[in-house]
Amino acid sequence: MNRLFNYPLLSSAHGDEIDRLMIAMHGFIGLFFLGWFLFFGYCLIRFRAGHRQRGRYQGLKGRWVYYLAGAVLVLELFFDLGLSRPYGDTTQYRDDTVNAQATAPLEVRVVAQQFAWNVHYPGPDGVFGATRPELVREESNPMGLDAGDLSAQDDLTTLNHLVLPVDRPVRIYLSSKDVVHSFSLPEFRVKQDIIPGIETELLFTPTMTTATFQERMGDPTRRFEIVCAQLCGLGHYRMRGFVTVLEAEAFADWLEAQTPHFSEEYDPFWD
Repeated sequence: MNRLFNYPLLSSAHGDEIDRLMIAMHGFIGLFFLGWFLFFGYCLIRFRAGHRQRGRYQGLKGRWVYYLAGAVLVLELFFDLGLSRPYGDTTQYRDDTVNAQATAPLEVRVVAQQFAWNVHYPGPDGVFGATRPELVREESNPMGLDAGDLSAQDDLTTLNHLVLPVDRPVRIYLSSKDVVHSFSLPEFRVKQDIIPGIETELLFTPTMTTATFQERMGDPTRRFEIVCAQLCGLGHYRMRGFVTVLEAEAFADWLEAQTPHFSEEYDPFWD
């Protein structure tokens, strides 16, 4: 089905439902377009100049007019509430993998800014360190981590690079430093607007490693991309990041190899 519609390679547990929704919605839209096109053609022929029919200025009469309006209303409610509602919030995806796994979701913070993606891992203690806006330094401390907070001392940060384990639920907390952005992962069927002043949560489960993705695509350099799907300024075109999906053991090794953000800058003397 994905090949037929040229969709990005499906790489998440909930993505199949999103694809079916898109196909159903476009199918209904196609039927509506065909119906209106046929009606337009009928009007061109029925009311052509050569037909010389006198114009009628009274409104249409008869019960069928109300039946037609009611049918259109029912279809619109079906589209808005019946089809789209289960997919309106990424935290409510019917993801059987999330329910089946005993392990807790991996929690990650992603902070968008013009024009980069800041990624924040809580470290071995599993607790995000405190952050303060006045501590933000774009080069040395882009997340504004508080060095005096014990929970922040083992936190990990990356720039434009999100590393995830395969077949494990991932909960991402999204926020913005400046303007509206949109966090989009096409292969994972994830897209969420990021509004300044609001922390938004999304949940999904990667089902394909980067190595498998590269093999399936036939390109050893191909990677999952993070795309900003909202025009956010002159540098919007270069707001691009990458996702690396690893096996569980490889992901654990990657975490262990990372250097905590304050390993060199923080001095315990001040405790």
